[in-house]
Amino acid sequence: MAKAKRVFTCQTCGHQTAKWLGKCPDCDAWNSYVEEAVVTPRKGRAASSPQPATLPLPLTEVRRDEDERLQTDIGELDRVLGGGIVQGSLVLIGGDPGIGKSTLILQAVAGLSRSPQNGAVLYVSGEESATQLRMRGDRLGIQSDQVYLLTETSMEMIREQVSRLKPRVLVIDSIQTIFMADVTSAPGSVSQVRECTAQLMTLAKSLNLPILIIGHVTKEGTIAGPRVLEHMVDTVLYFEGERHNVYRILRAVKNRFGPTNEIGVFEMRQAGLVEVESPSELFLAERPLHASGSTVVASVEGTRPLLVELQALGSPSGFGTPRRVANGIDHQRMALLLAVLEKRIGLPLQEHDVYVNIVGGLRVDEPAIDLGVVAAVASSLRDIPIDPELVIFGEVGLTGEVRAVGHVETRLREAAKLGFRRCLLPQANCTPMTTDTLADNFELCGVRTVAEALRLITQRDTATAANF
Repeated sequence: MAKAKRVFTCQTCGHQTAKWLGKCPDCDAWNSYVEEAVVTPRKGRAASSPQPATLPLPLTEVRRDEDERLQTDIGELDRVLGGGIVQGSLVLIGGDPGIGKSTLILQAVAGLSRSPQNGAVLYVSGEESATQLRMRGDRLGIQSDQVYLLTETSMEMIREQVSRLKPRVLVIDSIQTIFMADVTSAPGSVSQVRECTAQLMTLAKSLNLPILIIGHVTKEGTIAGPRVLEHMVDTVLYFEGERHNVYRILRAVKNRFGPTNEIGVFEMRQAGLVEVESPSELFLAERPLHASGSTVVASVEGTRPLLVELQALGSPSGFGTPRRVANGIDHQRMALLLAVLEKRIGLPLQEHDVYVNIVGGLRVDEPAIDLGVVAAVASSLRDIPIDPELVIFGEVGLTGEVRAVGHVETRLREAAKLGFRRCLLPQANCTPMTTDTLADNFELCGVRTVAEALRLITQRDTATAANF
């Protein structure tokens, strides 16, 4: 016999205690503990050890599949996944409610079903009925007899249907609605999410079955459930974007079979999600050409170069503490750059509110946009427009130096393709190899300090620019 004991589990991080706590000591979440039953075997009886299903093999003798990835016919999704869905992998997709997770996966399922060699695809929904899914499929124009719908929340029934149908791909929408009868806690709890994901992982590896899992997110934007959930799966994708904005960003934050931090750009339309093949042109489409505080920065997300418009606004503050608002960049990083401008350049930022925004709803965490932020803030504060044919990138240090960044040739080629003629970049990146890859009419302006960069932007003499 097995005896059951009661423990309290934090529904945010999975931390367990013997008694209820108001605040979790691990994740600092309030009122997140729920009482659950944990079944443990009695001492004195050794569990029988199962026989290994396979024997260890040398790495060179492991057989490789010729067809390692499945194509979804959605180029942006395949790009983020590293070239397609790897067989036997677990892919977790998270995002805000209504952002388009189910729409994207249903379109991917339709693309998988178009290939005759892929076979059947099983879509398991615990949140919508089969009729509702059919209505969505009609709206997206999906007509395929290889897409099977199952409205079920029991893990045991799902395993039974997988054994009967033998699908090529399995979709779970969502993991927070699936439960196991052996676990006494409610669906969506830490124990249920952990155990159901472990069962799905065993199913994927044993049958070489790719499984796409949709997960809810918390108000902080992270995947709901225990943190171990993201460690168990092979790939974690986040679907980002503002609900009032038609553009969506699919970002890979973990990928065992491809590059991390890769992004895909989509546009939400009535007929579903549409790929955006040239995101740089999209983000620069409505850029004002002669407005102060607006500049173009060259960023790299994964392997893709992106040119985005960065806007800054500085206005006199009517309060003792000026406001600092950052949209699309890290707030702490912006505070650091403003401190550099105030200390090294002498800008009176303690008297001004400062607002910084990445146009298009994109979030960029790369340090290479530091020089663009500095230039945009200084341009807005002094009301001096920046050359519209100038693109900027470079990391800024606390002493006001401009440090080198990577993927220089990729950024410059993207800028030249979109019609830019000048680039403000770190002097350390102006190497002969970089110069040889550019056209003759493309000018590189290498700088070593922030003060030197501002002098080049404003085209002023040294004495005036020192007080910029």
